[in-house]
Amino acid sequence: MLEAAATSFASILVLGAGFAIAAYCYHKGYKWMVLKKMENAFAPGDPVLDLAAIGKDIPLSKTAAATHWVHRPEQSLVDDVVAGRTGGHYHLFIGEKGTGKSSMLLEAMRKINGEGVAMFEAHADLEIFRIRLGKALDYEYHEDYMGSYFSERGPRDTTALLDIERALNKLEKVALKRRAKVGRPLVLIINQMHLIRDDEDGKDLIELLQQRAEQWAAANLVTMIFNSDDYWIYERLKQLATRMEVHTIMDLPKAQAIAALKNYRERYFGETPSHHLLEQVYDRVGGRLNFLNRVAKSEDMLATCDKIKEAEKTWFLNQCWILGEEMDDDVMDQQKWAAAAVVLATALVDKEAEMEKTYDPETGHVLPSFPLHKAQEIMTRADFVRALDRLNLFSITSDAQVRASSVPMHHAFREIVAQPGFREHLQATIDRIAAIESLGRTRELVAKDLVHGAKYEIRKVPGGVDVSIRKEEDEKDD
Repeated sequence: MLEAAATSFASILVLGAGFAIAAYCYHKGYKWMVLKKMENAFAPGDPVLDLAAIGKDIPLSKTAAATHWVHRPEQSLVDDVVAGRTGGHYHLFIGEKGTGKSSMLLEAMRKINGEGVAMFEAHADLEIFRIRLGKALDYEYHEDYMGSYFSERGPRDTTALLDIERALNKLEKVALKRRAKVGRPLVLIINQMHLIRDDEDGKDLIELLQQRAEQWAAANLVTMIFNSDDYWIYERLKQLATRMEVHTIMDLPKAQAIAALKNYRERYFGETPSHHLLEQVYDRVGGRLNFLNRVAKSEDMLATCDKIKEAEKTWFLNQCWILGEEMDDDVMDQQKWAAAAVVLATALVDKEAEMEKTYDPETGHVLPSFPLHKAQEIMTRADFVRALDRLNLFSITSDAQVRASSVPMHHAFREIVAQPGFREHLQATIDRIAAIESLGRTRELVAKDLVHGAKYEIRKVPGGVDVSIRKEEDEKDD
């Protein structure tokens, strides 16, 4: 009996020890594998580069740039930042949609084959942001960890923001090991930061990312790059920024835009357009790369320029057109916003007439602009202009200048303001809005139960007003 009990106890002890050792080895092996997978995420080659090459219909090779790429003055700086040759700072790239910010970052990644770089797209939903960050870092947030079956709390008993913090903790460990081996920081690129919502969750996320960016920049561990189309991201980051560098990406100057258009045309059609035709195209769409790309691929370049301008004009009118003096009071809130946008567009067109120079033969278009505080004064509202920037109707530059979002959009402003009766229509809308607001501030007093032949007597008394009814016989008695 005693021997059987001892044998059973020994068997249980051996099995328990075996399970414990196996669990410990699995736990240690899993943690090692997590860091190893994250290290591999920064190895040469990146899915982002493969997708970009497929999207541009080009092979991913060292000669790809010669066939499609427009070298910009900022490219050398971007190359140094992405390659990890500059440290001590994190970077914000800001500029209008379609100016080539993402393309420059992808080109810099291509030159080093993505070694030491991870890139992903931001999203308004924190859960999707979390998943995309995990995909870029090859991090599963312990969702595949078998030990969670024996835990009271599962791996997802948390929030997306806490998961993002955990992922950045792991990234910090990988960066420390890499710095000891290579001596260069890792690079983490977050594209389209403007997609993050401007609410409490979005602000918490930006604060978390900026805290890490500041800390890692000081230690030269990870260089974070934020890429945004909208000004509000810059405003949010500026509040806590000490090591942030801001890079404004503008439209191409005239000479570069014409050269890019010529190269595109030669690639897609095998023809060399005349310099006069290229200047006409630039006059209509400016140096915006996405516009130039569309024009270069079309059969009739000038017709495509007109279509782009009409599309911009339609977008503005659909969002901001004013309804005039017949406007219903139910749409007053929307019309306040629309009238403010139209007033600002009109002011930009009027300022253009006062400018000494609106076109430079060397650099190209000089669009009229107002300082942000002046634009708010013109609109008589301080809360509208950032929403207009998000809709790509106007643009706020990093030095707080407000202007049309593009050259075709400014051409659209000119056409709208030049319409017969436009200014009268705008003034009628403003007057109607003022009348509705005045009506809302007016209070009507209705007096009831007045006896025939009587009068109301209103007297000012200490502490208020006394209202009484004075009958006709009372007057006779007096």
